[in-house]
Amino acid sequence: MATIVSRGLLQQRGRVGFQPVCDSCRGFTSYSALFSGHNRWSTIRHDKAKNDKAKSKERAMVSKEISSATQMWGADTKYNPRLTLALSNAKRAGIPKTVIEAAIARGQGISVTGQALEQVTIEAMLPYSVAAVVECLTDQKARVLQDLRYAIKDAGGTVTPTTYLFEKKGKIVFEKKDGSNSDDYLDQAIEAGATDITADEEGRLVIFTEPTETKSVGESFSKLTGLVVEELEIIWDPNQDTMVELKDETQIKELEDLLGTLREDPSLRDIYLNTAEKL
Repeated sequence: MATIVSRGLLQQRGRVGFQPVCDSCRGFTSYSALFSGHNRWSTIRHDKAKNDKAKSKERAMVSKEISSATQMWGADTKYNPRLTLALSNAKRAGIPKTVIEAAIARGQGISVTGQALEQVTIEAMLPYSVAAVVECLTDQKARVLQDLRYAIKDAGGTVTPTTYLFEKKGKIVFEKKDGSNSDDYLDQAIEAGATDITADEEGRLVIFTEPTETKSVGESFSKLTGLVVEELEIIWDPNQDTMVELKDETQIKELEDLLGTLREDPSLRDIYLNTAEKL
């Protein structure tokens, strides 16, 4: 195909530094690629943040499982099948070795350096009138109080008494037994000294009791039923008349962001909320 060049352009080709420019040509700029890339980056960031929150929550759950198993049956996996299972779950979830070691030590009431741990409880009112009780085990009490209080305040929360909105209870979770339900064990639960009995979302039997009687009630119920204790802990159970129902996804996301930050602290044991939704 022949190329048509104006006479004016041909006459000026010899000039030093001259770059041919066509007067009738217009610059062309496309913004669609920029916007497309921006949207793609926003999607990537959103997905990453969502994955990070999920990983943080999973890490906290697995760490708690390891600590609980260690506290109940010791740190030797030869005599603690529950700990073996918890460690297997941690490996499958890609939990860092440092987190696993800290969880095992926490179950023994010590830090990874062998120092005794101290329980720290932080009460706070989070955004949207959500009450929280944050419990930690640490050998650095001042650092934990400073960091977690700052995170709560930075997210719009207030450090203030909230335990009056909860009831402290002993909670014992037993192994799942096919074909059974909580009603089948009501008499044994009463005899053992439990205050309530139910089943969790996995179908495992759960009994509640007075905090100071948790271990003795668990052992008594286990002897009466032959069921094996899987978890044993002291919890803060929210009063039903104070439960808060979040209105939309924006509120849930803001709270999940804050909870994700709190769960990143290696000393965290658990966070109790009075929300109808499980966060």
